Order: sequence, then structure tokens, then C-alpha cells
Amino acid sequence: MNVTVRFLRPFARLMVPFTPHGKKRNLYSTTLQRYMSSKVPSLPCHKDSTSPSKQLELDGWKTTMKSSIQEDGVSSVVSDKDEDVLAATREMIEMRRLLGKEVPEHITEEQLKIISECPSKSAQRKYLKYLFTKEKMKKADQAKKEKKVEAREEAKKARLVETTTDEKQQDFMFLRLWDRQMNFVMGWKGVQAMQFGQPLVFDMDYENYMKPFEIRNAVSQLLESEGWNRRDIDPFHIYFCNLKIDSAYHRELVKRYGGKWDKLLLTATEKSPVDLFPKDNIIYLTADSPNIMTTFKHDKIYIIGSFVDKNIQTGTSLAKAKRQHIATERLPLDKYLQWDLGSKNLTLDQVFRILLCMKNTGRWEEALKFVPKRKHIGYLEISQHSKEIFSKQKTTTSSFPKGSLNARTRKR
Repeated sequence: MNVTVRFLRPFARLMVPFTPHGKKRNLYSTTLQRYMSSKVPSLPCHKDSTSPSKQLELDGWKTTMKSSIQEDGVSSVVSDKDEDVLAATREMIEMRRLLGKEVPEHITEEQLKIISECPSKSAQRKYLKYLFTKEKMKKADQAKKEKKVEAREEAKKARLVETTTDEKQQDFMFLRLWDRQMNFVMGWKGVQAMQFGQPLVFDMDYENYMKPFEIRNAVSQLLESEGWNRRDIDPFHIYFCNLKIDSAYHRELVKRYGGKWDKLLLTATEKSPVDLFPKDNIIYLTADSPNIMTTFKHDKIYIIGSFVDKNIQTGTSLAKAKRQHIATERLPLDKYLQWDLGSKNLTLDQVFRILLCMKNTGRWEEALKFVPKRKHIGYLEISQHSKEIFSKQKTTTSSFPKGSLNARTRKR
């Protein structure tokens, strides 16, 4: 007789003793266990019935909790130690300040941490002295700025007083030339120079040989040169040749001039000087040239390389002039000056002012005054040779004829 019994797992042990005795007992127990394991889900009733995976999860949770507690304890101990070290450094700094040592007034948390991490007391003293001198220099700069502002305000007040007194007196003979009128006069001279003046070229093809700060220095010297040219009686027609658009030179010039860049009375072009002027009329000024410049030639076009070289890369401009088959010359510094120390490389604005003075006077003793006195001891005996040549040249040669530059550019 087959009897089918369905019951839940908790009641299985109560029913097992009532199974028939004999040989079929083991068979019934095995079939019952298989049936219950397949039909009824396992319920955790006893401690032995827990699965090994849950035991592993519980053990992992315990280990993580213990490790987090230990880390919190270690971090709290480390933070307490750091606070103690910082407090000790603060006390040390205050003690040095009370003793009159060189200690800055204001110290940031980062600086305090750096002081606490110094390997020795001498290193701490050196760093504190560095911070003290840095703070002192900032204060000095601030004081200078304040003095300059006060001086400007006083100058403005003095000008106002002068104008009011002049308006009250009204007995002056000439009208005052205001800044606007002076700019108008200088602009008129610049326009005249662009039409009939002698060209002078700045070669801007050296930015690959210079670092960014050297390019900034070169642009500052170009601004000085352009300013002296604008204020001169007979200015040059300045050319910026090989000036690529959106190059480092171009960006720095636009940045420094701002909105006045498009209104400058000069010629900026991407072309080379060889493409604009005939080679026979070009002279490249370079300090490495074997040819010495004796006089200023009014019928020639001088080229100055816009090259500020802190590393003294000799022969760069001379090699370029030789590749283009252009005549080269150098200033007669050894002939007229007693050199003491320093290199014979001059800045762009110094070379420009020497050429400008030679164009107007023709006297080397006047032109070489723009060489810094720290580089030479004094002047040698200057003969009358330069004066005689200049007087002869002035009678034989003349400046560029009217419209010659415009005619040349129209043909090209």
C-alpha cells in the first residue's frame, strides 16, 4: 500500500519515527530527504544550517569594521601629532619675533607646514629669513607705488594751479601746444617719412632662436625705437619685415600696442627685405661682420636684426646675410671707444638711436653717446675724417627723391 504524505520540513522529524520498521526504513528516509530538499525551501532553524557564504560575509564585515576602527584611531593619533608640531612651530616663531629676529609678520598654513617639516633648525631659520625679506620687498614696492601716486596727484594740482594763473594773467605770447596738437605734428612727420623718408628695416625672422622672455624684451626695444623715431625731426620709414601673422612677434606687438597697432605709421609685412628692395642698396648691420661702418650712407637701406640673444649665438645674422648675398657692416665701436668689460652687442633701441643721430649729424662722437658708459672707459681721439666725409656726402648725395618709394612699390 502506497501512502503519499505532504508536510512541511519542521514536522519531518516528528513523522520519521512512525515509518515502518525493517529493511524499508532506509529507503523511506532517503526518499523523504530528497523530496523535501526538492520541494520545500530550506529554512534556517539551527546554528548548523547556516550557509558558508553568509558566514564569509559576516567575517568580512567584522574585519572591515575592525580595520576602520583601527584607521580612525591611527588618523586621530597622527592628526594630534601634526597639531602638536604646528603648535610648537608657532611658539618658536613667536619667541623669535619677541627676541627681535628676522621673522615675517604674516605666515600662511602652508608656510607653517613647510617650516615644521624642515630637517634642521638652520633650515628653519633660513626659510624664515627668506619669508622676511620677501615680505619686506613687497612692503617697499607698495610704498614706492604710493609715493608715485602722491607725486602724480601733486603734479596734477600744480598744473591746475598754473593753468588757472595763466588764464587769470592772459599775457603769454604763444599758445600752449597741447598733447593733441603734438600728436598731430608727430603724425604729420610720420606720414611724410612713409612717403619720402629713408627706409630702415627690422628683420623679425629670428623668433625661432629666442625664448618667450627674449621676444618680450625685443618687442619692448622695438617700442622704444618707434617712439624715438616718431619724436625725431627727420624720422625713418620703419619696416617690420618677415612679420608673420599670428606669430609670437605679431601677438606680442598687438598686445603691447592694443588698438593703436592698426594706426601706426610704419610698414609691417610678411615679405623679406630682398623682395622689397634691390640687394645693391641693402646693408645688414651685424656685430659679427668683418666690415667696419665708416659713415652713414643716405642712399642705402640698413637692416637691423630683431634678435635679443642672452646665450650669445654668434654668427646667426651674418650667416643669413651671406645666404642672401647682402653686404654687411658693423659699428666702429673699437675705433672710437675704449672697451673695458661686457660684450659689444647693443640693444635694438641703442643701435637705432645711433643710426638716427648719424643720419642727422654725421658725427660718431655724438652718435656713440648712446652706448652705455658701463661698457667702456671713455672715447679715443676722434679725427675730422668723419666730419669731412659727411660734409662731402651731403653735397654729392641726397635723400630719396619724392615718390620713389611709392613708385617702387607700385611696380612690384
